[in-house]
Amino acid sequence: MISQNIATLRNACGLTQEELAARIGVSRQSVAKWESGESAPDLSNASALAQVFGVLLDDLVNHSEDASGFPVPPMGKHIFGVVKMGERGQVVIPKKARDVFDLAPGSELLVLGDEAQGIALQRIEDAEVMLQAYGRAIETRTDASI
Repeated sequence: MISQNIATLRNACGLTQEELAARIGVSRQSVAKWESGESAPDLSNASALAQVFGVLLDDLVNHSEDASGFPVPPMGKHIFGVVKMGERGQVVIPKKARDVFDLAPGSELLVLGDEAQGIALQRIEDAEVMLQAYGRAIETRTDASI
């Protein structure tokens, strides 16, 4: 898993093995061995790789693109899986998503939509904070133009 993830992420970042090696302070041969599965990076180098790629160390080491159908997600980004909408429009949010976003029965979600990009759900508390910040930014902008 880690060998495939290193190769996939390096290519996605547009880095050569030599460029990646220089960023974390190892030889190009080390990177080549990690990608071929001949050896694995030690914890320090694996941590440096995760930082360069902007992914969680656990995802770098354990994520399986073959099993999940998608590459290692960027840090803080999630793909929780596919849900099916019921006849009345209800959707069950996957448990991992509920845990990550601290959702419980009765949680209020704002449904956002962009015809070009799709639908998104946002906790109402987060939407309120965002809208308050937006309002302050507009006020500041208006005050500055007076």
